[in-house]
Amino acid sequence: MCRWMAWHGQPVLLDELLFKPKHGLIDQSLHSRMGAETTNGDGFGVGWYGTGEGPGVYRSISPAWGDANLRHLAGHVESPLFLAHVRATSGTAIQETNCHPYLHDRWLFVHNGLVNDFHTVRRELMLAVDGALFANIEGSTDSEVLFYLALTMGLEDEPIAALERTVGLVEGIAGRHGISRALQASIGVSDGETLWAVRYSTEHKSRTLYASADAQAIKQLHPENPRLQRLRDEDRLVVSEPFADLPGVWHEIAESTVLIVLPDGQHEWRSFRPVAA
Repeated sequence: MCRWMAWHGQPVLLDELLFKPKHGLIDQSLHSRMGAETTNGDGFGVGWYGTGEGPGVYRSISPAWGDANLRHLAGHVESPLFLAHVRATSGTAIQETNCHPYLHDRWLFVHNGLVNDFHTVRRELMLAVDGALFANIEGSTDSEVLFYLALTMGLEDEPIAALERTVGLVEGIAGRHGISRALQASIGVSDGETLWAVRYSTEHKSRTLYASADAQAIKQLHPENPRLQRLRDEDRLVVSEPFADLPGVWHEIAESTVLIVLPDGQHEWRSFRPVAA
């Protein structure tokens, strides 16, 4: 489907996490090991929080590995919180408005997965979007509809509850149409201070999602690695698949779980339970 990553911690150049790791997101756009497809070349995007008002976003339909502008940008933009995504379309058009992350005010949203039989449920889902938000939908993907449904359900006030209501709505509508495997949802969302990462699927066989271990544990496990020695306690990396085969560095996010990375770098784990609409 797609691959994505999120960073929350000390300010870093985007290049440090996009291009430099052995199996970073740019390498995964060509050589994914755990995704539904090996190649994720149907566009990309990166959204970051910095000194300006709200997040900055750069998206393109070019394959991430061949975009010279992305390579140049990544070497000059530093951020303490950013999300990046490489796309493999599940059937919708290859166009810039279909590339992640999606943006609304201070919120960024990325998604790996799909709403099964989206063409069947699309009309009902879109009619459930708040009329005040509807005109902001620019693309044709199920992912963007999920984002605006979450905003409709109260994402800005209760992020986890809003996502649970959104997934519950999708599953309810799909069920009425006889669609048993309604949703695959590996989701990353942020308001610029907190990061939420959700791993869930209707069939409980979700796409992969990992979070980095505590910085001190990583340093003790790999004292020979200078890049890892620069990690701080507040640093947290969330990835669709690990950047390197280093023992003890990655924890798989459990099925039906949300990871919350708080503004001070502390983190919490919670169960993710869809709420029937």
